[in-house]
Amino acid sequence: MRVLITGKNGYVGNRLKVWLENHDEKFLVDKVSVRDNKWKMLDFSKYDSIIHAAGIAHIKETKENKDLYYKINRDLTVELSQKAKKEGVAQLIFLSSMSVYGVETGVIDRSTKPKPKSNYGASKLEAEEELKEMESKDFKVAIIRPPMIYGENCTGNYRRLSSLARKTPLFPNYQNKRSMLYIDNLSAKLEEVILQQSEGLYLPQDYEYVNTAELVNRIAKIHGNRTKFTSLFNLFIKVAPFPITKKVFGTLVYDKTISDLCETFSHEEAVKLSEGVK
Repeated sequence: MRVLITGKNGYVGNRLKVWLENHDEKFLVDKVSVRDNKWKMLDFSKYDSIIHAAGIAHIKETKENKDLYYKINRDLTVELSQKAKKEGVAQLIFLSSMSVYGVETGVIDRSTKPKPKSNYGASKLEAEEELKEMESKDFKVAIIRPPMIYGENCTGNYRRLSSLARKTPLFPNYQNKRSMLYIDNLSAKLEEVILQQSEGLYLPQDYEYVNTAELVNRIAKIHGNRTKFTSLFNLFIKVAPFPITKKVFGTLVYDKTISDLCETFSHEEAVKLSEGVK
C-alpha cells in the first residue's frame, strides 16, 4: 500500500513511518512537508491513504496567534483533503485531539458533546466537520481523537513529568486517572485503520488508565531516583484553581466503553521504552 504522511518533522508522523515500514513489507511510505506550497505539486493519485498528522500544537495561545490555529489546523486540512479527494485517494486519516471536547477534568462518555475551549480544540473540531462533508463511498475519512501521546523523545507534558520524576525527592501521592496513549500503540491502531481502509471516529487510548503518582514512581525507579510520596499536599491540590494543577493531578479519561483500547504494549512496557530502556 502507498501511504503519505504529512508533517515532515512531526513526532507522530516520524514514528508511524518507522512502525509501518518495520512491521509490514507491503507498505511504501512517503512524507511531505506542508510548511510551504510545494505539497500542492505532489501527485496524490498514487496513494491509497493519506495520514494528515501535521498541525500546530504545544505553543501558548495568544490573541496574536489565534488565526494561525485556524489557518493550519482547519484551512490547510480542508485544502489538502480536497486535493486528495479530487485525485482519487481512497482514504484520509485526520489526527484530531481529545481537546475538541473542552473537558479539563472528568469522564468523557457517550453523552459528552464536543465543546472546545481553546483555539487548538476549536480549529481541530471545525476541520473534522469540514471533512465529514467531503465523505463519499469513494473517499473515506477516519478521524482520530487521541488523549495525551507519550513515547521516547516526545514533546509536551510527558517529557516535563519525566524530567521531574528523575530529580524530585518528594511528590504528592494524589489519586487520579488519566487516559494516555503510547506512540507505538497509536501506530499499531493506525496500521489497522489503514489496512482495513476504515472510516469513522476513533478514540484510542492505552488499556490502562494512568495515575500520575504511580507514573512518577515508575519513571523514578527506572532512573534510580528514590522519590518519596506524601499526602500532605492533597488538600491543596484538590482546591487549587491553577490550570497546571488540573493538568497534572486532575482526572481526565475516555470511558472505556466508547474507546478503542490499545494493548500492543502494556503501560509498564511503554514507560520503559519511553525512558529509553530497550
